[in-house]
Amino acid sequence: MSIKSDRWIRRMAEQHGMIEPYEPGQVKRAADGHPIVSYGTSSYGYDVRCSREFKVFTNINSTIVDPKNFDPKSFVDVESDVCIIPPNSFALARTVEYFRIPRDVLVVCLGKSTYARCGIIVNVTPLEPEWEGHVTLEFSNTTPLPAKIYAGEGVAQMLFYQSDEVCETSYKDRGGKYQGQRGVTLPKT
Repeated sequence: MSIKSDRWIRRMAEQHGMIEPYEPGQVKRAADGHPIVSYGTSSYGYDVRCSREFKVFTNINSTIVDPKNFDPKSFVDVESDVCIIPPNSFALARTVEYFRIPRDVLVVCLGKSTYARCGIIVNVTPLEPEWEGHVTLEFSNTTPLPAKIYAGEGVAQMLFYQSDEVCETSYKDRGGKYQGQRGVTLPKT
């Protein structure tokens, strides 16, 4: 298994629609010239952007967080250029980009250092071979203060690992429950 370079990512995005929309370079400034948290292709990965669609966790109903019986009322829907996450809480979001992962590729996601250095942890499970969809992102605010996430800017880096052989059973073959997800997707069983 080998990590893939910017050239491979560019070729797969442009010829096979692996990432849509795709940014071939690193964008570090907004159209108006203001600095942003960068996104786009890096040396050995792709920095994804966060959409304007957020679900912010709230415990106003005093429910138990149960992954087998998740109460969607535990979230407040927010559509904005900025999301404020309460202290010691979390929010769900999704990537702007839609992914189509090749059968011989596994994608691992890591948070960007700009957010990590502010106590904001980004959690994403691996993107398995032949999975496709918008990636649901989880932002944990580990600080005792409110934290801010910026839509349309970089939030995490995807690293692409290509195997020397094709997997026997892909996510698509298994009929994975998160296949083709669009929007912020809550837990399913």
